[in-house]
Amino acid sequence: MLEHIKSVGVVGSGLMGLGIAQVVATAGFPVTLCDISEEAVNRGYQQISKQLAKDVAKGKKEQATVDQILGNIVTTCDYGKLADVDMVFEAVFEKMEVKKDLYTKLDAICKPACIFATNTSGLSITEIASVTKRCDKVVGTHFFNPVPVMKLLELVRGYDTSDETFQIALEMGAKIGKETISVKEAPLFCVNRILVPMINEAMFVFAEGIASAEDIDTGMMLGANHPIGPLALADLVGLDTLLLVMQTLYQETCDSKYRPCPLLVQLVRAGHFGRKTGQGIYKYD
Repeated sequence: MLEHIKSVGVVGSGLMGLGIAQVVATAGFPVTLCDISEEAVNRGYQQISKQLAKDVAKGKKEQATVDQILGNIVTTCDYGKLADVDMVFEAVFEKMEVKKDLYTKLDAICKPACIFATNTSGLSITEIASVTKRCDKVVGTHFFNPVPVMKLLELVRGYDTSDETFQIALEMGAKIGKETISVKEAPLFCVNRILVPMINEAMFVFAEGIASAEDIDTGMMLGANHPIGPLALADLVGLDTLLLVMQTLYQETCDSKYRPCPLLVQLVRAGHFGRKTGQGIYKYD
């Protein structure tokens, strides 16, 4: 089935979108990277180029390979350039109204056979698909950050996702070097349903003064064999993103055990989102 996918669009040139564009281009697909401004996509392309240059410097890739990867990527702020692609990966802001607005536009632009793959940490694939006339061709493809490094791809089936669409997503995951897990739609799916409440609980432990941030992270790394502590991971993911995901889980389940930690809310309101702003639970240079 994957032989029908000849070209790919990626919408969103943030960290996740750039990572997706890089791994898809590395797998040999022509990629159209699209965002709302030329400045955004040009900056994104340069970030991919810099990252690949580091791989060359470390001996992980040959320059000829990097040139080929970069040659597979074109950038645009014209969504009309996605009219002929066979599959679109979307990685825009984690808000339902933003995604639904985008898919309404993409549905009118892209050819009927084009598959839509949404990168979301826990929003309803079914609701996203509902604004399109191709509900059977919408699938959840939850990548993990940093995309070129993390092996997992969580594939999520919406209510109307067809077996054919899901099979193509499985084959695409293998083609771009990912290990896939298959998940039925549910609030936060599988991984984040387990992970995000754990991070939120670590926030409560820190906010209540039970242990320092450093000791919480050390405890989970040495005691639970985690490669990174939950609070450092929160800063890496972005506290703003973490709060949105936690709020989704709370609102979807109406279960008080999933209420966001007040400290998390306060930090986001202060604009302290973690690594990307230089301050979150920790401070960064």
